[in-house]
Amino acid sequence: MLGGLLLSQSAFSQENRIDQVGPDAPELASFGEFDIGVRTLNLLDEGRIDVLNTPRGGETVLYNRGLTIEVWYPAQLDSGQQRAGSYRAITRNPDIVATLNGRAVRDANPLAVEMAFPLIIVSHGYPGNRFLMSHVGESLASKGYVVASIDHRESTYDDQQSIMSTFYHRPLDQRFVLDSLATLSNHGDSFLFELVDADSTGIVGFSMGGYGLLNNLGAGFSEAMIENLMAPPNGLLAEHTFRNPDYQSNLDPRIKAGFAVAPWGMNSGFFTEEVLTGIETPTFYLAGSVDETAGYEEGTRAIFESAINSDRYLLTFEGAGHSAGAPIPPPVELLDVDDPRVNHYTDAVWENVEMNNIMDHFITAFFDHYLKTNEGSLEYLPRDQGGAESFADAKNWKGFAAENTKGLSLEFLNSGN
Repeated sequence: MLGGLLLSQSAFSQENRIDQVGPDAPELASFGEFDIGVRTLNLLDEGRIDVLNTPRGGETVLYNRGLTIEVWYPAQLDSGQQRAGSYRAITRNPDIVATLNGRAVRDANPLAVEMAFPLIIVSHGYPGNRFLMSHVGESLASKGYVVASIDHRESTYDDQQSIMSTFYHRPLDQRFVLDSLATLSNHGDSFLFELVDADSTGIVGFSMGGYGLLNNLGAGFSEAMIENLMAPPNGLLAEHTFRNPDYQSNLDPRIKAGFAVAPWGMNSGFFTEEVLTGIETPTFYLAGSVDETAGYEEGTRAIFESAINSDRYLLTFEGAGHSAGAPIPPPVELLDVDDPRVNHYTDAVWENVEMNNIMDHFITAFFDHYLKTNEGSLEYLPRDQGGAESFADAKNWKGFAAENTKGLSLEFLNSGN
């Protein structure tokens, strides 16, 4: 079975396509009306706390924290310009660099528009990089979004350091990228000038990216984690905790929706039922039912059930593990050398392209509704409260052929439940 899976994965990714839409993909997985441009930006957050070089019991050390981001956006292509491009991406084996192929055109001219596009920030796991969910970047840009995917310093494949850095910096990185792109949208010499509607921002977070996302939505970390052996030194994590009086004032109201894929932290004590009541922002949760990293019953499902002050959705891939939905297909460069780190991308039950398509379908419906208020988007999302005729049970999901909902469950709870 596993051999057949790997053969299928290899056949699907011979060219390392990140833009595959399978014949059985749900409706909103298809690409939108816009051509896509892509550019790489290097940002610098000056005077950030240097967690790794701050000694326990010693003076706080500061540094300039650099972040590389990949930005996808609706583009205006020149006549005859090919709708194609490639990316050089470091893999889970940092000695191997893969060439990924998609539809975005490098450095293409941005589309001239009268109204700016909502901003989506994409935040990878630990470790990961800005290309791990690049299917999201291309898909959403083709539908009228500006998408910024982050390389989180000290948390990437080739720069992985102690997780203490990730614990502290992840929420700050997400907010810093939001601030930076909002600023660039006001600069006449930037390609993003008047292109970004930062007041309508969504965040997609996978694993530790979901950990940072939930914190930015209002789930301050538990105080019990401040002195945890894994935590940053000198109580630095207190900045992000639920009972810190300054925590709420540091949150960014421009974040209007969150898409959390296997968010990490509930099963490790960083989140509790109490702190999750701080989330009031609509959130879509996606998880595998046998996730052994972030947990399912004690992890993502527990978060979904505890965030009682928000409208929220839970999509479950039955039998899938931690990599449900998010990662692109495994780069063929890893398959060719039989590198076991290929399992970082794959799932033992579900195929990557199928999961990517389902994830992109629901990301589109969710953000179209909550960021664009598009009429009709809500038809792709459940709004009932369970029972025999519920959306989750009936399987008559708009945009899906009936047989293509097998192995999926989809639930909704509104604020107050």
